[in-house]
Amino acid sequence: MTDRARLEALAEAARPLEPDAGERASLMAAVHAHAERYLAALPEAPTYRTGAMNAPGFPDLPISIDKALGFVSDQVEQRGIATASGRFMGYIPGGGLFHSALGDFLADVSNKYAGFASAAPGAVRLENACVRWLADVVGYPAEAAGALTSGGSIANLSAIVAARDALDPDGGGAVYVAPTAHHCVDKALKIAGRGSAPRRMLALDANHRIALDSLEAALKQDRREGVRPWLVVASAGTVDTGSVDPLDSMADLCARYGAWMHVDGAYGGLFMLCPEGRAVLRGIERADTLAVDPHKTLFLPYGTGAVLARDGRNLRASFSATADYLTPFAALEDVSPADLSPELTRHFRALRLWLPIQLAGLDAFRAAQSEKIGLARYMHARLSELRGWETAAPPDLSVFAFRYRPANGDIDAFNERLTKRLQDEGRVFMSSTRIYGRLHLRAAILSFRTHLEHVDAAIDALQHAAQALEAE
Repeated sequence: MTDRARLEALAEAARPLEPDAGERASLMAAVHAHAERYLAALPEAPTYRTGAMNAPGFPDLPISIDKALGFVSDQVEQRGIATASGRFMGYIPGGGLFHSALGDFLADVSNKYAGFASAAPGAVRLENACVRWLADVVGYPAEAAGALTSGGSIANLSAIVAARDALDPDGGGAVYVAPTAHHCVDKALKIAGRGSAPRRMLALDANHRIALDSLEAALKQDRREGVRPWLVVASAGTVDTGSVDPLDSMADLCARYGAWMHVDGAYGGLFMLCPEGRAVLRGIERADTLAVDPHKTLFLPYGTGAVLARDGRNLRASFSATADYLTPFAALEDVSPADLSPELTRHFRALRLWLPIQLAGLDAFRAAQSEKIGLARYMHARLSELRGWETAAPPDLSVFAFRYRPANGDIDAFNERLTKRLQDEGRVFMSSTRIYGRLHLRAAILSFRTHLEHVDAAIDALQHAAQALEAE
């Protein structure tokens, strides 16, 4: 076989990678029908399912789209937690907006590289516009900058690296953090080479927020003993209880002692879009850096976070880099996202954020956020009135912890069994955590599909499960 004939044969063998218009239409019709069946069944589907798992295949020759989608349905969609359900209230719910799926489809088809402005000026301009809008939502000034990330872990890491380079390049600075901080903060400190930095564990107040006197005492003692205050980590919505630290007062202390204030607002920071959230989050705009997750509070699919810096020059100083093979081939005004974050190769994430806002409008997002906060406060009040349920202070945002106190027996063991029973029944999914060593359930209400009837059903499921366990 000649070289030409061989190349032509290889092209023919690779042709399944390039379906024609008719094939594309058939594939789209099958996927659309599959998605519609899934969404139609979702309202009544169990929130958690187990079952035997089969290994995915990797065939040498094509299989039908129906067979492939059958595997996805049986082995992926029908297994584990139904995070797209309105009755999913465990962990921090993601969203899965249909509008975002359309954005991802368009981004994948065009495959625009969103790292450098010269490679995809429109894609980069759209991402920068989305970041600028996020900065406006939280109240950041014009000189702020940031980048879309895969989630809160990379956003927090990016912020901590920027804080390191700006205020602690040689190490030795102290870190001030609460026991309620997300574990990704500890991971980020290790990755940034500050895992062994002097660590001050701060006390909490009765509502599980950082106690200001504890922070001030730690800052004073370090200054007195010659230890330089470096990084104060606050939470705009903790994982366990959804509590928001006293951000404005903490910013005052950071300014007084010259410390960098970072806010992990992955869960709650973007509640600044609605009036109830702004009332709780006052002071977030004073943070030096901020992590937010649109895949939480803006209901987008998982994989959509953002790092924001009040002074964007700090991110650029930490992450801007060049190489001979990366020389831009066009001079543009837009800053490249690759110069503001660790990622060089970047998915075009901006469409999954921008398109839903265009198609639904910001008022719908504001209303949904206000509804989630209202639902959490409603559920907290209902449980507080029912016999046997222990609740702490009303939720700051849309997450709170609670537990059941049985008439007899170990309280922690009972609530552990209660959590498992609730999950196995599949009517509603909630998770558990430990607060001061005591086991609690968590209600995390943040799905755009969660409404009053789902919360009422969750309360009924909790009551039924607790009563059944007590009767055993």
